[in-house]
Amino acid sequence: MLVLLVVIDWVLLRYDWVWTEEEDGCKAVENVVPACEIVAVEETEIDKKQCDSGKWQKMSKPHAFTVHYIKRARNHRWRCSEITFWCIDEQLCNQWIQALKELLDSQKSRPKRLLVYINPYGGKRQGKRIYEQKVAPLFNLASISADVVITEHANHAKDNLFEVNIYKYDGIVCVGGDGMFSEVMHGLIGRIQKDSGIDQNNPKTPLAQCSIRIGIIPAGSTDCICYATVGIIDPETSALHIIVGDCQPLDVSSIHHNNTFLKYSVSLLGYGFYGDILKDSEKKRWMGPMRYDFSGFKTFLSHQYYEGTVSFQPAKGTVGSPRDKESCRTGCHICRQTKQLEEQQKNYGLEHKEVEDEWKVIKGKFLAINAVNMSCACPRSPKGLSPAAHLADGSADLILVRKCSRFNFLRYLVRHTNQDDQFDFPFVDVYRVKRFQFTSKHLEDNESDIKDVGKKRFGQFCSDHPACCCNLANSTWNCDGETLDSSAVEVRVHCQLVKLFARGIEIYKDEAAYNLSSNELLS
Repeated sequence: MLVLLVVIDWVLLRYDWVWTEEEDGCKAVENVVPACEIVAVEETEIDKKQCDSGKWQKMSKPHAFTVHYIKRARNHRWRCSEITFWCIDEQLCNQWIQALKELLDSQKSRPKRLLVYINPYGGKRQGKRIYEQKVAPLFNLASISADVVITEHANHAKDNLFEVNIYKYDGIVCVGGDGMFSEVMHGLIGRIQKDSGIDQNNPKTPLAQCSIRIGIIPAGSTDCICYATVGIIDPETSALHIIVGDCQPLDVSSIHHNNTFLKYSVSLLGYGFYGDILKDSEKKRWMGPMRYDFSGFKTFLSHQYYEGTVSFQPAKGTVGSPRDKESCRTGCHICRQTKQLEEQQKNYGLEHKEVEDEWKVIKGKFLAINAVNMSCACPRSPKGLSPAAHLADGSADLILVRKCSRFNFLRYLVRHTNQDDQFDFPFVDVYRVKRFQFTSKHLEDNESDIKDVGKKRFGQFCSDHPACCCNLANSTWNCDGETLDSSAVEVRVHCQLVKLFARGIEIYKDEAAYNLSSNELLS
């Protein structure tokens, strides 16, 4: 008879006997598999050779079924494992199969139909192969149907999302890097706002949340968003998160210039150092991923600083700060409390009214101005640009790096690769904000057209010769790996605007520490 245990919110499959190679023929063991982490259940065909083997020769007519489930490996890696159950009663075997399939069907968060976009040119041009060899077999095993679109040019996926019926899909999957995700995200958010009658060009208008989840299969040069929301850059792990229907809300920042919408950002919005790196690396795409190292070294040597004014609205009422040690992890209570507070305000009809004295203004000379919606962690920088930044708390961490010596700036950069506090410098300030604006001194001065033309030409000469000691008028904004030429921007954080097929980075050291025994669950 089936033994299905309902403990708290976990529905568990429990098995008490598993055949092994030991002399007595079997060994009593006990294991627990959460139903939400079962990938698939299927009947197993038994050939004559198996039936005649030493383990099963006592069974006259054995029947079997196989359970495919998630097994955790090191460093947040997931693998699809399997276990086969044998019995001599065909009816009992069919009951097991039927009950387990009904159990999986009851998991409403699991996707049944997906729209998949594959970038065949990103990274090492392995997107199509990765999907066909590592992802598609898992989707087929889990009985997920997928409509696949191979992108042929820039913004192909974005444009396509405005044309297809997105509401017949349970999710949208992008196979590529951060650029591919950004394209899909822009298409999805834009489509939802269009269907909701919302003008994206108005920086003060609240945006409609996207209920359709986005899945990321990493296959690009940079996969920062996947790393920060899953904990590892691994296609099979990401595919399994999609299969089990995980859901991770994500904050999105909208960027405007003169009441005109420019772009959305979910990870890094950087002016100065990171903007200059991106602008220079775009000229060297033929170098592949190495272009970022080369451009980074070149930009560091140039040591350009930029003058301007930063105005920001502090994130009042939020739990935590950029300087605390509490990182965003699975089931983050800070993100959860933020959402509960937002819902309470909506229920009571409370709206946050902005007043002038809530804004703070800082003028100065900056080597870098960075705004991050997440930690921006990656394999090279395990803590990221802001270790305590949260995925869904409705705020961004604004990091201001003032003009300093090359040596001190190098010390700051090195802090990103170790466990030391990277904000513990007198020339570095960090604030948790809801909105901010930046205007370069070049635009504030409002100089004549003749001088502007001369500075542009002189600025071009300096950019081509970074050893020059002169300072450029303007930098470029790095928006999630894409350039923004407008130096004056207005940025607003939209709380939990989109959702991903992810669950954040889990807190466990190894599989044994995470998997609970049935006795622990029942106690």
